[in-house]
Amino acid sequence: MPAFRQNNTVDWVTGDTYGLDIPAHPDALLKSGAAFLNRAFQHAASIHATGNASRSIESILDSQIIHAGSTGTKLLLTVEIAAATSRKKQRLFVKFSRDFSNEIRDASRQQMALEIRFAQLSQLPQFPIVVPTCYFADFQHRTGTGLMITECIPYGEGDVEPQRPKAMDYRLGDSLPYYRALIRNLARLAAASKNGSLRDEVERQFPFQPEQLDVGPRRALQPGQLEQNVDRYAQFCKTYPGLIPAHLRSAEFLARFRRQACQFQHHQPHIHALLQSEPDMIALCHWNAHVDNAWFWREPSGALECGLLDWGNVSQMNVAMALWGCLSGAELDLWNEHLDGLLHLFIATYQAGCGVQLDIEQLKRHLNLYMGSMGLSWLLRGPIRTLSGLEGLNAASTRTDPIIERNEPARSQLHLMQVFLNHWSHSDMAV
Repeated sequence: MPAFRQNNTVDWVTGDTYGLDIPAHPDALLKSGAAFLNRAFQHAASIHATGNASRSIESILDSQIIHAGSTGTKLLLTVEIAAATSRKKQRLFVKFSRDFSNEIRDASRQQMALEIRFAQLSQLPQFPIVVPTCYFADFQHRTGTGLMITECIPYGEGDVEPQRPKAMDYRLGDSLPYYRALIRNLARLAAASKNGSLRDEVERQFPFQPEQLDVGPRRALQPGQLEQNVDRYAQFCKTYPGLIPAHLRSAEFLARFRRQACQFQHHQPHIHALLQSEPDMIALCHWNAHVDNAWFWREPSGALECGLLDWGNVSQMNVAMALWGCLSGAELDLWNEHLDGLLHLFIATYQAGCGVQLDIEQLKRHLNLYMGSMGLSWLLRGPIRTLSGLEGLNAASTRTDPIIERNEPARSQLHLMQVFLNHWSHSDMAV
């Protein structure tokens, strides 16, 4: 077991839902072993989603701690299950809200509160999409400490494709079917949250609270700071030209971007109000449906389908935010050639599910406004700071170099910055 504990580590807290003591980190869970898992499943009345109390976990056979993603620690478990006449192995995925080894990741611990509510919502029979089966989840709001135990997605086994890494779609070949599957599922969930009995539960559990949609606090830009950020980007282009496509580092684009960005920033209060002003565009959504937050399989017809996971910060939001959260992982060619088709797919699926027909020009405008607002506030600062700190980066470096590919934050932030600037270069960003 790697040492990752710090002085502020708590071992156990009492969950708010079941009143059960729950472990705050992998070490605490593993020391308790099967005893905690059995107590948890019994409290949740979900013994492996069967309710069959004759089945119990005899022991934990194997475990693997994972420090991946942007929030708490993860743990993969292989357990031995004893039934009435047999024993079998099962894999479980445990997600903790806390990561005591990383202050930045630990700061996002409150995101799990919404994820746990969503796990409970997903158990309703009218829930419209595939998500991992949740066996137990609880959370202590006071400290932001909680965990979820779900099925472990069998990537690369049977009909399930291998896990697709974030910001490496150039390895997919034809990525369009993957994004069509993702967009369909985003629209199905959004539509269900506007229609029927699920709507009332969504309004109760996930009221629209736009002030809570940011995944972390962002400092407002100070006077002159945006211009400084654009200048730093221009200098980054000169220092590392291999990381930036030629059309995004040309003198013409840089001059236009600087001028338009300052005009755009001046209208931020109006943009913020506009993105909250259309009730038909506010729905329950996954905010970051990149390919690494999904699993894919082929239906007998050959059609690609997917399930969605990692629901931290799930909320009602402007659907344009969810579309950016999904499509920002896609390659520039997909944006340039297939954006309209994917937006039409979202509109058609959404209308089929709830009867609301969105206007594509309005949807594109909201997408541009959300992308521009978020991009100017973060995607000119964070990626450049991250990439500039990489040892060994030079003018000849490209996004497919090992120094980039092996570093998920670096390759992801570089890709997001490219997508943001590429779409800006092709769009009318006038407010």
